[in-house]
Amino acid sequence: MIVLLEIKERLKSFYGRFAVPVDVLIKFMISLMALTVMNGNLGYLTKFKNPLMMVALSLVCGFVPYGAISFLLGAVLLGHIYSVSIEFALLTGIFLVLVALLYYGLQPRDSYWLVLTPLAFAFKIPFVIPLLAGLSGGLAGVIPVSCGVVVYYIMIYVKQNAGILTNDAAVDITEKYVQMIRSMVSNQTMMVMIAACAAGILVVYLIRLLSVDYSWILAIVFGSVTQMAVVFAGDYLFDVQTSLQELVLGIFISLAVAGIYHFFVFAVDYSRTEYTQFEDDEYVYYVKAVPKVVVSRPDVRVQRINDPKKTTRKNGRRESEIRS
Repeated sequence: MIVLLEIKERLKSFYGRFAVPVDVLIKFMISLMALTVMNGNLGYLTKFKNPLMMVALSLVCGFVPYGAISFLLGAVLLGHIYSVSIEFALLTGIFLVLVALLYYGLQPRDSYWLVLTPLAFAFKIPFVIPLLAGLSGGLAGVIPVSCGVVVYYIMIYVKQNAGILTNDAAVDITEKYVQMIRSMVSNQTMMVMIAACAAGILVVYLIRLLSVDYSWILAIVFGSVTQMAVVFAGDYLFDVQTSLQELVLGIFISLAVAGIYHFFVFAVDYSRTEYTQFEDDEYVYYVKAVPKVVVSRPDVRVQRINDPKKTTRKNGRRESEIRS
């Protein structure tokens, strides 16, 4: 445990010294992974599949805020969809514009959830995002996470129906839009996952605010159980096909990631909890103080010890100089 705490303090010190390049590197890696996932699922616009283009876009994303990263990745997504269906690209663009106007114009600091959520779904660990969003933010995190779920299922829809979207030119344009909207809205798997993520964020957020011991750990556990319960309920009520093996593996990985996040952000020692009470003219305050688990870094000092032979020689020279 002491070793882990020392590593934690060293990482915090390292990040404090090199915060800017570390943030740039993190944004670059997230953007590169997002582009790789997007090109792997879609990839219809060949110029964006060029590795040099992917690295260049990722470098640009590394130096801009997450809101701008969402905008750039959304433009790439629209480019891929436009190569398949102009109509569906228009619908996707309207959805992204509504998201930008209704949410990111008011609270752009949570834009990274819109990028991270499709990545988590692509890596088969979708439940980790609601846990982290509930631990680090507020209930407003439901909006970007839900929109990220929609973006992921838009990619899946285009990937599975590319032939139909390309070859149905004979269909009336109004009927075509109705069919596409109906296909997305009636996607029961997407709706169940949105409900699971929203319920997970709600449970985690409410429990972590409780003044009880190990509230963050309880929030992680109950949040994971809630998400599993919603998925199982969706499987029972709407016949949503889910892989039990992927579900269990994703839950365990999500628990591990959330536990690591808890250790680095909110590691406290409940055995040293203190209670105090004070008052002013209008209120009486009851305060519960829980100290953080902190270990001081070892202060290593190197003390130079002179060689006794050299010291004797120097003293002898000085005595001879004084006598002379």
